[in-house]
Amino acid sequence: MNSHPHDTLPTALYSAQQVRDLDARLIAAGTPGFDLMQRAAHAAWRALRRRWPDAGGLSVLAGRGNNAGDGYLVAALAKRAGWQVRVLALGDPAQLTGDAALAHAEALAAGVPILPWHEHAELHGVLVDALLGTGLGGEVREPYAEAIRRINASGLPVLAIDIPSGLSADTGNVLGVAVRADLTVTFIGLKLGLFTADGPDHCGDLVFDDLDADPQQYPASALATRLSPIVLGHLAPRLKAAHKGLFGHLLVIGGDHGMGGAALLAAEAALRTGAGLVSVATRAVHVPAALARRPELMAHGVVSSADLLRLAERAGVLVVGPGIGRNAWGRCLLSAAASLDRVQVWDADALNLLAEEQVQRPVGELVITPHPAEAARLLGCSTAQVQVDRAHAARELASRYRAVVVLKGVGSLVAAPDGRLALCSHGHPAMAGAGLGDVLSGLVGALLAQRMEAFDAASLAVWLHARGGEHLGVGGRGLAASDLIPAVRQLLEETCPCLN
Repeated sequence: MNSHPHDTLPTALYSAQQVRDLDARLIAAGTPGFDLMQRAAHAAWRALRRRWPDAGGLSVLAGRGNNAGDGYLVAALAKRAGWQVRVLALGDPAQLTGDAALAHAEALAAGVPILPWHEHAELHGVLVDALLGTGLGGEVREPYAEAIRRINASGLPVLAIDIPSGLSADTGNVLGVAVRADLTVTFIGLKLGLFTADGPDHCGDLVFDDLDADPQQYPASALATRLSPIVLGHLAPRLKAAHKGLFGHLLVIGGDHGMGGAALLAAEAALRTGAGLVSVATRAVHVPAALARRPELMAHGVVSSADLLRLAERAGVLVVGPGIGRNAWGRCLLSAAASLDRVQVWDADALNLLAEEQVQRPVGELVITPHPAEAARLLGCSTAQVQVDRAHAARELASRYRAVVVLKGVGSLVAAPDGRLALCSHGHPAMAGAGLGDVLSGLVGALLAQRMEAFDAASLAVWLHARGGEHLGVGGRGLAASDLIPAVRQLLEETCPCLN
């Protein structure tokens, strides 16, 4: 499998305020602010020429702050290179101060035409978004909103400087309207909002430049960590004398009438991810199909909580919820599972029943894997409120339920009760289909069964799941959840070889 471009990016993700503070520290330590601005402009200009070497022209849309200063300097560089350039200014350039004013003066000295923006202004060449930057706190106002709409409707290539204007650097939400860039060049520190919620759909391809910042000036702790092979926990290689008893016994509980496939997907994913033994507690009617498809599984028809408790005596890890439903059968099994002091992974209707307080949180260590709607039910809010600040929602769930949380979606997040937060920047829209969540819960369970710590297990499972989907997504629509399982197995072997 080919590595993803994001794997070349740093792993630390920061808030907008952390990056502003870092910028201030760099200046206080002796790097002039105008030098940083020039470095940013050169980085953006290099990226622009690599992406559109034959464009020959650009229009810079500039606002009022330092983001505008970057744009003025890019315009000056392009003009000196012989490109046709002009700046459309949404703010009065005479009101620019500090480094932005110096950048404006340099653009004038280079002979760049600087024109006032109006709603019928002609756009041509590559459009450079230097409007708002990372300091935006509320919804985009006019005339910026109209300029952004014009950019998006133009059909022209778009480069965003630092962040697409109108996108929240902290949450990835569109603040009313936001530029849809083909390429975003971001500086000094990666912002969390570039990778989650609406961020990936607005950033296009992402290029990072640290502007030669002194590593000693970076914050001691980032807002979150971007998952990549260098930060992931790993399964240790196996001894040649290894046997199945060393790698855990996992029990998948679920599969009410009409939903037997969900439990089977989770169980097969666990088996293929290396769990030593995998059992399934499901409706009796599903047992023959499970054994016909995957005879290595130990499939059991269960009717009562007593049946389940007998099975669970031998299991060290429980995956609860795939296809369990909300009827009496599912509620009965879920209540029995909640009484057991086992490491557990809860998904699907197990989470919905927990949100409805029809069952209590299990007594042992817990991982939950909600999608945004399930997260909203657990938090007693709307899905929109979850999506407004996904990082806050994930951390709140981890605290409230004393669990490691996987908040699924674009830029899936893994949060721990101790405050750790990780983000997965991989995935593919072909993964938008039934059963992918069941596979993920099985992956988490299998890694837990092999004695990985919960946060590490959830992080590795999310990364394997997303990278496997990314690889298969090249084939386009129609990705079935079961297609993912062999791809994940291959990726796990590449990442954590079974033998030295």
